[in-house]
Amino acid sequence: MMAATKRIALGVITIALVAGVAGCSEPTPGSGASGPGAANGAGGAKKKAVGEAAESAFRLIGDGSTAFTGAQPKQPAVQRLAPGQKPPQFVVFSWDGAGEDSQQLFSHFREVGKKYDANMSYFLSGLYLLPEAKRKLYDPPKHNAGSSDIGFNDTKGIRDTLTQVRGAWLDGNEIGTHFNGHFCGKDGGVGTWSVAEWKSEITQAKSFVKGWKSNDPELKGMKPLPFDYDKELIGGRTPCLEGQKNMVAAARSMGFRYDSSGVNNQVWPKKKGGIWDLSLQLVPVPGREFETLSMDYNFMFNQSGTTQGDPDQHEYWGNQMRDGLLQAFGRSYDGNRAPLIIGNHFESWNGGTYMRAVEQTIETVCTKKGVRCVSFKQLADWLDAQDPATLAKLGTLKVGEAPKTNWTAFLGGSASPGKAKGQGQDQGRGKAAVKVPAGSAGQPADHK
Repeated sequence: MMAATKRIALGVITIALVAGVAGCSEPTPGSGASGPGAANGAGGAKKKAVGEAAESAFRLIGDGSTAFTGAQPKQPAVQRLAPGQKPPQFVVFSWDGAGEDSQQLFSHFREVGKKYDANMSYFLSGLYLLPEAKRKLYDPPKHNAGSSDIGFNDTKGIRDTLTQVRGAWLDGNEIGTHFNGHFCGKDGGVGTWSVAEWKSEITQAKSFVKGWKSNDPELKGMKPLPFDYDKELIGGRTPCLEGQKNMVAAARSMGFRYDSSGVNNQVWPKKKGGIWDLSLQLVPVPGREFETLSMDYNFMFNQSGTTQGDPDQHEYWGNQMRDGLLQAFGRSYDGNRAPLIIGNHFESWNGGTYMRAVEQTIETVCTKKGVRCVSFKQLADWLDAQDPATLAKLGTLKVGEAPKTNWTAFLGGSASPGKAKGQGQDQGRGKAAVKVPAGSAGQPADHK
């Protein structure tokens, strides 16, 4: 078993890490709503017909690394807001890189998502499905073939990652992309790439997902990923949040519907470059006079500047991130209801304190009344279904700003007599409003 050395260049520092691999049991592709393993059971002709319909939906693609298995299971219904209806509070938890290694964080957060009814977006790095022996198949823009700023994988690491990707999709989550080589900076980094070079990078990211059986003969016996990646892939996040403009220009012509590579405030999304701009957001850092991006890396950078900071501060730093995210949630939930966008990495920086913070945030917010923890794909589906005039009205609300009258009147309904200011029809589950500690806000120290 090989260990893959990952160099994760994020922001203004480069962090060297060693990532191992770990084994997990392999789910059956047919365990979702459709697939080759869909059982007929003993319920007679009706169940047999259902089983036959599921089987007929199954179609291998290319070398059998992927397959069409029908509509993705466990997707929420998409409805347009009625006049005067208070919008749900959307929260998106997303993961850059999305590979399974010895930390087993991919598999862990899949279970967290199922426990708290939270769908998420997993941004898969294409190289996590490409073995070291085939590294020359990757021809990155402005770099020699086989170059990368993150590690390639070994057979066991690929197998474990495939198991989690397959299961995540069947759970209802999204499989997006973090592209391939994670090149940052001025010397050939993704921010210097042309539209044509981005098209090459996206095409290669797809090819490694669609061709892992050909690239590693030891994996030929594995079941295919249960989706057509050409249709599944509709968005992602660029390394170090660089190169967004040219990437979007390339991706728009390749089926992308959103991007999460920018920096924004907690306001309602708009389209940028023809697709939804679902960027990371500026959120409070409790006790400090600035805001930072809603991502574990940025909290870490502003707290310790290293992945191995003072152990005596680990608990405090994790609590600070958690409380900052909860403050951000509270000002949307009680204010303009703008979707909250949160980004993370499967890493144990500063003793794993940020993973604890994220899990506690999921536990707290995804159980609240009117909250929907969704993937970017699900959020884009909802946005596309809304009346543009309604979205434009929502877009007039500033960070933390609730309607001056009430939601019913603000969004064009008939206000009910005696209805409290700022209230309206709500949807979701849970009971109590979120309680967050007081904090301060100012300018961010780092946007990467």
